[in-house]
This record gives sequence, structure tokens and C-alpha cells, in this order.
Amino acid sequence: MPLIHIGNPPVTSDQLPRPFSPAVRAGDFVYVSGQVPADDKGEIVQGGIEAQTRQVMHNLTQVLALAGCTLDDVCKTSVWLDDARDFASFNRVYMGYFGDKKPARSTTEARLMVDAKVEIDVIAYKPV
Repeated sequence: MPLIHIGNPPVTSDQLPRPFSPAVRAGDFVYVSGQVPADDKGEIVQGGIEAQTRQVMHNLTQVLALAGCTLDDVCKTSVWLDDARDFASFNRVYMGYFGDKKPARSTTEARLMVDAKVEIDVIAYKPV
């Protein structure tokens, strides 16, 4: 089964498209590229880790929808936090999005490529 590239590469505040697909379907799995807290104009939202986590979850929901998926289909998340001291505040927001269907998760502290406090990518399982 061929890979299906989903969505258009994001354009950020410099108006240049980024060299990756928002998501790729490989059989029954959908791999969503890391989402940062950028708004529709490509600007990083202000307001700290909680506001940025909500924006990232919004962005993930939008990309998942392009593949016919929801957060309920997510089986794995990978999270990068710019500052480990934000972990508790991040968790307060994050746990409100998955309810009883909590995916497997990895979380690490890392310097991010843009001025963001959080980045998340996901893998969803949705049979074709």
C-alpha cells in the first residue's frame, strides 16, 4: 500500500512553506508531524505553556481531521518541552484532551527550533 501524504506544508510567518507533510498515512496508521503553537498566520501564540499547549492540541486536531481521525484514534504521542519546569502545567492542559483514552506517551526536555514552549507529534490508528 502506498504512502498517502496529507495536507499542504505549513507556511509560517516568513511565508515560506516548510519541507514536510502535516501527516502521512501508512496503511492503517496516520503519522502527524510535530505541531508547535502557531496560529493560522504562522505566529507562535503568547500566554505561556498552557496557552501554547491548547494551541498545539488545536493544531493536532485539525491535522488529524484531514486524515479522518480524531484524538480518540491517537495511540502514541511524543512531547518536547522547552523547560521541564513546565511539566505540571503542561499535564494539566494535556490530560483534558484525551479523557479515558490516554495514548502511550514519551516526554522530554529539548530546545525547540522555534520560540515555542512545546511541540507534540502523534501516531493515530484508523483502519482504512
